[in-house]
Amino acid sequence: MDNLTIGLICTALTLVLIALRFPIGVVLGGVALAGIAWMTSPRVAWGMVSATPFDFMGQWELSAAPMFLLMGYIATSAELTRGMFNALRLFLARLPGGLAISSVGACAFFAAASGSSVATAAAMSRIAVPEMLKYRYDKGLATGTIAASGTLGSLIPPSVLLILYGVNAEVSVGQLFMAGFIPGLVSALLYAAMIVVRVKLEPSLAGPVQEKATRDEKIAALKDVWPLPTLILLVLGGIFTGLFSPTEAGALGAFFAAVIALWRRSLDWPRFLDAVIRTLEGTASIFLILIGSVFFTRFLALSGVPTAFSEAVLAISEHPWWILFAVAVIYIVLGMLIDSIGLLLLTLPLVLPLAQGAGMDLVWFGIIVIKLLEIGLVTPPIGLNVYVIKGALGKIVTLPEVFRGVAWFIVMDVVALLLIIAIPALSLFLPSLTYR
Repeated sequence: MDNLTIGLICTALTLVLIALRFPIGVVLGGVALAGIAWMTSPRVAWGMVSATPFDFMGQWELSAAPMFLLMGYIATSAELTRGMFNALRLFLARLPGGLAISSVGACAFFAAASGSSVATAAAMSRIAVPEMLKYRYDKGLATGTIAASGTLGSLIPPSVLLILYGVNAEVSVGQLFMAGFIPGLVSALLYAAMIVVRVKLEPSLAGPVQEKATRDEKIAALKDVWPLPTLILLVLGGIFTGLFSPTEAGALGAFFAAVIALWRRSLDWPRFLDAVIRTLEGTASIFLILIGSVFFTRFLALSGVPTAFSEAVLAISEHPWWILFAVAVIYIVLGMLIDSIGLLLLTLPLVLPLAQGAGMDLVWFGIIVIKLLEIGLVTPPIGLNVYVIKGALGKIVTLPEVFRGVAWFIVMDVVALLLIIAIPALSLFLPSLTYR
């Protein structure tokens, strides 16, 4: 049996095992090593086990991921998001769907501070959803807003997915961070515009907000806003000006998140320990998938599957628009079954040769891929952010209600994706200013 046939059999087996909910990192690594042993010998496969993980995990760029996770979990544990949400709630209360719009804004700020979609969704679901339900917002709109806005953590820097893409595609993580900012802002604005239009057309989606804040109340609320903007300016400002590498920015962000929380007396030892444990768990999970993906990438290269796949796609057409369409179909279909990190690392060995062969800018292509992964975060049947919100809120809402609520946001995500594709400057303008 030739290597290509073995590669196709093992790839199909990988997808089946992932669909059956086996751990993605174990599946990627186990199938890859078995396939390598099948094509060469068990000795070669064992040699990879002894050397590859250490060599790959020693990359400095990967150290940014746990730093940003720690910053996000400290901000969550210390409730550094609450002041931002309260201020936005007071200032936007009179707009149609004002509480939902303020939730989008708060999620965007928190995503920029945490770099984690899951952390954003988990934190904001406990803060914003009860407030919206209190004012008789439709459950679907309330939960769908947080589920969709939580995905902004994938695109608005710093982002763990952007870090992983940059490492695997050998693209500057700093460039990717700058490239994701405007597309993330566009997505948030589209969400807000859609909420306003929907509530205007169907006022029953958002109950009348009776709260009329005085000028003094608004000024008092602004005094509690500063923690998140401070972290964002520190992290993004340092990267944008070249003062810090992404890893250094993440470490400083985590340190100052702890300092701010201690100064506000909102972080005690149990909360800090919980943030550290959650960071360790998240890092271990990501790194296990990373190691598995490295083995799987080596296996695919040995089997020739990426080359065959690229040739098959390019045989239909070499036009970039066709390649983008093919990539979108792959991510949208698989995104319904596989979580974002696993899907990113599973597919990059296949789609990167396509992008390179078509002469696409890999920074721009990376933003497109991350946007497609954002859509997968709220698309059934997996919709990881949907399950995070359901777990945080318990019996208050049902899964069908949350999935129903995110449908309109998915439409806006598709609009944002088309804008990113049609106007590359949305992604490439800031990197062109920063990295010349």
